[in-house]
Amino acid sequence: NKVGLESDPQNFLLMHAMGPNVAGVIGSAIAAGVMLKYVLAM
Repeated sequence: NKVGLESDPQNFLLMHAMGPNVAGVIGSAIAAGVMLKYVLAM
């Protein structure tokens, strides 16, 4: 982020990085729930 701010002080790299990060957390939670459902159903 420091390199990006040095080249352009008006950019918001952190917010662009947070989108995929949040999507990954949500996806992992859904995948864990599906896997738990199948494991507990056995």
